[in-house]
Amino acid sequence: MKVVTFGELMLRLAPNGYYRFFQNDQMQATFGGGEANVAVSLANYGMESTYVTKLPKHAIGQAAVDSLRYFGVDTSKIVRGGDRVGIYFLEKGASQRGSVCIYDRAHSAISEAKPEDFDWDSIFEGADWFHFTGITPALGGNLVEICKQACIAAKKHGVKISCDLNYRGKLWTRDEARAAMTELCKYVDVCISNEEDAKDVFGIEAEGSDIYGGKLNHEGYKSVAKQLADKFGFEKVAITLRTSISANDNDWAGMLYDGKDYCFSKTYHLHIVDRVGGGDSFGGGLIYALLNGKTTQQAIEFAVAASALKHTVEGDYNRVSVSEVEKLAGGDGSGRVQR
Repeated sequence: MKVVTFGELMLRLAPNGYYRFFQNDQMQATFGGGEANVAVSLANYGMESTYVTKLPKHAIGQAAVDSLRYFGVDTSKIVRGGDRVGIYFLEKGASQRGSVCIYDRAHSAISEAKPEDFDWDSIFEGADWFHFTGITPALGGNLVEICKQACIAAKKHGVKISCDLNYRGKLWTRDEARAAMTELCKYVDVCISNEEDAKDVFGIEAEGSDIYGGKLNHEGYKSVAKQLADKFGFEKVAITLRTSISANDNDWAGMLYDGKDYCFSKTYHLHIVDRVGGGDSFGGGLIYALLNGKTTQQAIEFAVAASALKHTVEGDYNRVSVSEVEKLAGGDGSGRVQR
């Protein structure tokens, strides 16, 4: 099975541990980005995973490419050109102090990409699945049109399409997001959202839930999933359910609606090491599970377990295997030493 993902790969600069920005003069440099994180997850699960983006030819651009090659992601379709690798600065939160992300991605290579940069017919040859997020069209320039061209080509090649709505208010307005995503979601088969994105992008919300006060209403999320499926004809809608107790401690679960049944996962009580990429690891787990014929209940359990494990791993990339995910999904969350 071959999965293609498309988006921006960024340089992540973060103070050590829980230091605040420039509390000392050191920062950890790694790479990450929504769709790249999904590609890495799938490669770790043994799938053929191809990542598409545009990166400069210089040493930093090459380091970004090499970060994917390390995991076995196919980087042969990455377009080389432009001047900048996008950057984001991350300050990890602790207790009642939330994490902070500051973007420095204007004029990055991918944000200035042109439609003719990508030969989608060639990219989708032999592909089974295409994944993108709402972050990519939000980057401006030609990205809405490029995403649309990718979706049209994917459909022509009989490729399933998933999209994580991933609304980012620092990148575009709700009105801009609604206009673009309403058009792009016409092509999507599997929609991934959370308790905020559906409201921010489409004005669809779960009644009776308070994401900041720790109250989630399952019946309300069934309604959200059905409204999304009815509006766009999605085959499946997955919703991640996060209860934020503090920056370090969250409850984490998910729901998958297949047009008939609403399946909820077990809930994990997370003590977080690094939550960036948590949603992407959910998406990677869900894609793997669906492509490998798991039932709706098995698929949501696998996706949520994969994401729960990601919260224990430093960096954007989820460095876990299928066996580790299946062990947790099967009920072994003791955290005991493996000997």
